[in-house]
Amino acid sequence: MKVSPPSKLVIASRESRLAMWQAEHVRARLSALYPQCSIEILGMTTKGDQILDRTLSKVGGKGLFVKELEVAMSERRADLAVHSLKDVPMDLPEGFALAAVLEREDPRDAFVSNDYASLDDLPEGAVVGTSSLRRQALIAARYPHLVIRPLRGNLDTRLGKLDRGEYAAIILAAAGLKRLGLPQRIRALIEPEQSLPAPGQGAMAIEILDGRDDLMQLLAPLDHRATAQAVRAERTVSRVFGGSCQIPLAAFATVENEQMRLRAMVATPDGKRIASAETRGAAADPEALGREIADALRARDAEGILAACRAMDAG
Repeated sequence: MKVSPPSKLVIASRESRLAMWQAEHVRARLSALYPQCSIEILGMTTKGDQILDRTLSKVGGKGLFVKELEVAMSERRADLAVHSLKDVPMDLPEGFALAAVLEREDPRDAFVSNDYASLDDLPEGAVVGTSSLRRQALIAARYPHLVIRPLRGNLDTRLGKLDRGEYAAIILAAAGLKRLGLPQRIRALIEPEQSLPAPGQGAMAIEILDGRDDLMQLLAPLDHRATAQAVRAERTVSRVFGGSCQIPLAAFATVENEQMRLRAMVATPDGKRIASAETRGAAADPEALGREIADALRARDAEGILAACRAMDAG
């Protein structure tokens, strides 16, 4: 049964420039589909935006970026929320659902520096900024001579810290820089073979209240099948290992001709212990591939690595 669009929809979004770009992008897509519907954006500041003096792994993880948006939906002040998928916890709170995953932007990490062309060019002792334990582990494993320091704040804040000379280089998601029209800031793209992306990196997701079948149907045209399959596999790997900001974990899937290639990795933050695996199979059952690669990682002592991560975090 075809659902008629309501006269008005409200999109909840963080107020960072990137988050608002994403919300505007979804609004434009929906306005093209449903021109008779008035679509507003409710900008909000989340706890994750407010706490900038500590790493995410120390203050509660990914949920800090979505909680206020979910409250707005539960109070019916908003109908849907737009997120960077890698900021969305692996298990949504009861009463919420992901309605659509949009086609992925470039999923790679980006090397950003005013003085150096790549990680290979950084001299001993150079300071590299990153907000991600995954990136920290992968850089530490390949470049033990570099100093890695936390980097928090929205994209503009991070670039500002680089420009003030606080870091020799910073590592950011390529997708955010490209969406904001800043591809010129990328000195080098880091291929997945060197820096395997985080689950969901480069993808946007739309969250709604569970049971809103009307919205599920309205948003269905925005769902990109191959991207949705890929991120379901990636998020399954993370869910198996209790994925959070406390764990350096990567998972990245690509889909071609209904076949999926899935790569995954877990590591200690210092990069001294890394387990990695790869599998291929039918894209139609992404969760099965996610569980399969999780089993392969377990066979390579993933549980021991994660126990070491927890011990380091407790210390």
